[in-house]
Amino acid sequence: MAVEDGKKQLLHLVFGGELKKLGGTEFRDLETLDIVGIYPDYQTALGAWKAKAQASVDNAHMRYFVVHLHRLLDPESKVGG
Repeated sequence: MAVEDGKKQLLHLVFGGELKKLGGTEFRDLETLDIVGIYPDYQTALGAWKAKAQASVDNAHMRYFVVHLHRLLDPESKVGG
């Protein structure tokens, strides 16, 4: 899989929602998760994560995450990101 500029695609998912407890990773309501999107590289995903995290800064229970989908799709790969 290659992007048009010759770089390998390293897919990342950005999503978030309200947590049950501060510092935890269990969500209050899975039906209200905010699936921000899937991005071709970490830098693009990080930009989307920052925007959503900053927009929800007033809600202490709201958390956004970046998931390295490429690691799940190809766990044998040594490519970072």
